Amino acid sequence: MSWDRSSIPTLTGRTVVVTGANSGLGYEATEAFAGQGADVVLACRRLDSGRDAAEAICETLADGPEWASAPDDGSLTVMELDLADLGSVASFAEQFGTRFDDLHVLCNNAGVMAIPRDETVDGFERQFGVNHLGHFALTGHLLEDLRATDGESRVVTQSSGVHERGTIDFDDLQHEASYDKWGAYAQSKLANLLFAYELDRRLDAADADVTSLGCHPGYADTNLQRRGPEAAGSTLGIWAMKAANAVLGQSATQGALPMLYAATADGVSGGEYVGPGGLLNMRGAPELQESNAASRDEETADRLWDVSAALTGVEYDLPDA
Repeated sequence: MSWDRSSIPTLTGRTVVVTGANSGLGYEATEAFAGQGADVVLACRRLDSGRDAAEAICETLADGPEWASAPDDGSLTVMELDLADLGSVASFAEQFGTRFDDLHVLCNNAGVMAIPRDETVDGFERQFGVNHLGHFALTGHLLEDLRATDGESRVVTQSSGVHERGTIDFDDLQHEASYDKWGAYAQSKLANLLFAYELDRRLDAADADVTSLGCHPGYADTNLQRRGPEAAGSTLGIWAMKAANAVLGQSATQGALPMLYAATADGVSGGEYVGPGGLLNMRGAPELQESNAASRDEETADRLWDVSAALTGVEYDLPDA
């Protein structure tokens, strides 16, 4: 399948929220959405970084890139969202509801990867707290906005091929007894898919016109890989990641395509998984793929849902699948 930015349909009049929109995959997706006419909310932890990103995107779109097909560029709105703080998540959702009437696409994109053990404001292990629990809470708070929007809405949750290494350790979800930075990351990425698929089952049971699916970027050259070594103060690790990105990584522009496909392509169904179809699924054009069996375990997904609701205090008005 050959699918790139020029394949995105016109999105004029559609509202999109992208978490972590100030850099990497989120930045590239935001630029693409806006270039096709969408009104995009850049949900960012740091407002100054979000504003810098919005300004840079406006400059790019002003030049009229060849891939942009909408007659007019969409709008960009920067709003503060710290996924490591459930209070910030609730505040973002409340402010969004007062400023916007619709929500056509929610891209749960932001994340942290392979960092030294740290905790969120609410005491969760940071990778599980940001990558999974923060997005679980955000989606729950925005659910009514998604359901009230005319026509189909979509929730796209960014996972990783590393989910295949993950297990959900219900006896030590916060990795307090033992901590491995890659194990914790893999758990959070598996949790992303378990959530995406369980959400779609529950939406289907409610007969809601909202679709939930997962995606992964392959190996994309972004700042994400360097944050772990930077947090650990490892100069050698930083240079190793830079070298790996240069040799193995595709561009962030390419890495954002699976998320863009999941968010906009015709014929996408709930519970699907999109990733790059090239070498080892690390690069190339987006295609429908199969995530591992653990990500499809409905018993684990149901249990994780209940635990996530208890930890975040966010209840969904949806029936059990």
